[in-house]
Formats: sequence, structure tokens, C-alpha cells
Amino acid sequence: MNSIELIATSTFGLEAVVAQEVKALGYTEAAVENGKVTFAADAEGLCRANLWLRSADRVLLKMGQFKALTFEELFQQTKALPWPDWIPADASFPVEGKSINSKLFSVPDCQAIVKKAIVEKMKTRHNKSWFEETGPRYRVEVALLKDTATLTIDTSGAGLHKRGYRSLGSEAPLKETLAAAMVMLSRWRPDRALIDPFCGSGTIPLEAGLIGLNMAPGLRREFDSQKWTAIPQALWRRAREEALDLARRDIKLNVHGFDIDGGVLSLARHHARQAGLEGSVTFQEMPVSALKSRYSHGYIICNPPYGVRLGETSQVERLYQDMGRIFGGLETWSFYILSSHTEFERLFGRRADKKRKLYNGRIQCNYYQYFGPRPPRPRQEDGRTAKDKSADGDV
Repeated sequence: MNSIELIATSTFGLEAVVAQEVKALGYTEAAVENGKVTFAADAEGLCRANLWLRSADRVLLKMGQFKALTFEELFQQTKALPWPDWIPADASFPVEGKSINSKLFSVPDCQAIVKKAIVEKMKTRHNKSWFEETGPRYRVEVALLKDTATLTIDTSGAGLHKRGYRSLGSEAPLKETLAAAMVMLSRWRPDRALIDPFCGSGTIPLEAGLIGLNMAPGLRREFDSQKWTAIPQALWRRAREEALDLARRDIKLNVHGFDIDGGVLSLARHHARQAGLEGSVTFQEMPVSALKSRYSHGYIICNPPYGVRLGETSQVERLYQDMGRIFGGLETWSFYILSSHTEFERLFGRRADKKRKLYNGRIQCNYYQYFGPRPPRPRQEDGRTAKDKSADGDV
């Protein structure tokens, strides 16, 4: 097995972030489309993508893509694909589907036809007339868009936002994948302070901690494709060993989460222990009105309440006004704030330097970005900066 095509699926608005991550892994042949990034890799790349991609939703194995205007075309072209190269005789292979602006609009019919086509192809390789499907899962998807069918197998299983550290409590209001993307979009660096004053169960600080220590987000979980016979276990072991070797435990982070709810902070601390970030990320009970820092420069990255429930709007609007006043006291800091409120900038009292449309679940938001000044370069004893010395050949 040499080159394969993989698709990293994405929340709308994060495709460029996912593409940047894919290229950082060394897979430069990447094509960006709405909701996905397609790239060429090998079997080891399948393992590495699942372990390392922070902002992608899933990693899919692309089996084929073709025009299909009739059910017969869908059947024959699906049957022509190399399913037995991947799916063994005992595999469970459920078929899911979706259809958008296509002549083949009946999703149940498309699923049934694809299932039948795969079974017929499997019969030719495995010499069986019936497949009990008691083995590992190979979740197949047929996606029809404008009469083009794309056939994939899901390599991830549970979505990639399931890092493995959130074992207690309710669902976070922010998926880990989006939180990681917010940190990456801010261009935060591990040598800078980072604060989330509305941290809740800790998603943004924890994702920042994983990024800061270069810890692969998928190290503490399993993937469906770990049980696939076509992918040698040695590849998974090598990918995990690589991830462990690349972690930077020697870095001292200044990442802090604050919240007024002490109960939810106990969950955040538990999640930090589960993620291997105890001591690297700290949590403290504190209202946003008390926010201050001894650091002259830093980043605030947060997902404050939106006020989507009835009766909450006026309370949230007062909070945004308070945030503008309180954050204004940190004149040399940068602020990155996710909100669905269309009047956020007016309430905050300042136009964002940049904003980006993102989706928190099904809620359309803007990511408001306020850039603080760069910190001064550290000076040596002789008063010159490191850059000055470098020019003299001293560094």
C-alpha cells in the first residue's frame, strides 16, 4: 500500500486551519474545499493525521469519486472500487449517506445500493455469500453533491474532538477542535501568558496546554482504524512513539483559566490531570471583574456567554460592556473573543482589528481579534537586543 487519499473534514470556516495542520505534518499535496481538506499520504500518514490533527472533525479514507446520474451507475462504479483491499470478511461495514442537489436524492436508496455493491465486490474476493459483520467497524459514507458521488471509510470512529480527557461532567459549550483552532488562529506562543476568564470546564486552556507542550491531541484515545487488518500495528506504534518523543515537557507555560463557578472548575482540574497537563495549566475561581495580570503582555482567548436563551440578552450585553472596560486595563494584551451577538463590537466599545466567521455547533459566530503591541525584545547586559548582537556575529 503506497499512496492513499485522505479527507480531513472540517467545521465551516476552519478549512484553512486544517490545511495548515495537514501541511505541517508534511503532506503538502492538499486541496481545500468547503468542509474538507483532501490530501495524499500513506498508511502511516493515516495514523499520524488521527493522532495530530487538532481542528479537524474526522479523517476519512477516500475510496473513490465519480459522476452518478442513475442508481445503476452508482451500483456499478461503487462495485468497481477496491473494497476487499481494506474490508476483511468479518468486518462490520454500515453505510451512511447524504445527498445535496443531486438526481439521486433518496438517501436510503443510495445507502442500500452502495451496501449491495460492496457486498457483491466482497463476494468475489472472500468466496462467501453471507457476511455476518461481527468484526471491526468500517463505517462507509456515500456523499452525493451535484451528481458527484464520493465514497469514503471513516478511519477515526468517534469525532476527533473526543480527546480522551473529558471523562466527567456535561458536554463542553465549545468543542475541543474549535477551541484548538481559536488558539492557533491567535498565533499564541508558549512563552506568552494566556488567560481564559470564562473557562468553564477548561477546554480553551487545556487545548492551549496541549499546543504549547506539542502534545498530540489523539494520544489518549483509540481510533476505529487501529483494528483494521490493512494497517500494520507497527505503524500505529511508530506514530505514537513519534508523538511521545516530540512532546515538550520541559516548557514552562503561563496558561490560566478563571471562572466564577467553583464546581465547574473542579471538572477543569480533573480534565487537566486526565490530559497530562496538571501543573502546566492552572484554574482559579474568580469573576471577570477581578481580572488582572502581572505580565505586561499576553493573550485573552475566550468564549463568553452569548445570551441565546430568553431573558439573558440584557445580562450578556452588560457583560460585554464590562469586558470592554476590564480588558481595556490590559492595554498591551491581545484579545480573541468568540460571540454570536451581532452588536458585540459596539457593546465592547471597540472595533476588532480582524474578525472571522466561525460556527460553534450550529450557532453562527464571529471571532473578534484585537491585536496588542509586540513585546519589546529582551536586552542583554550591554543594552543591546539579541538581534543587535546577531548582527555583530555574537549570537
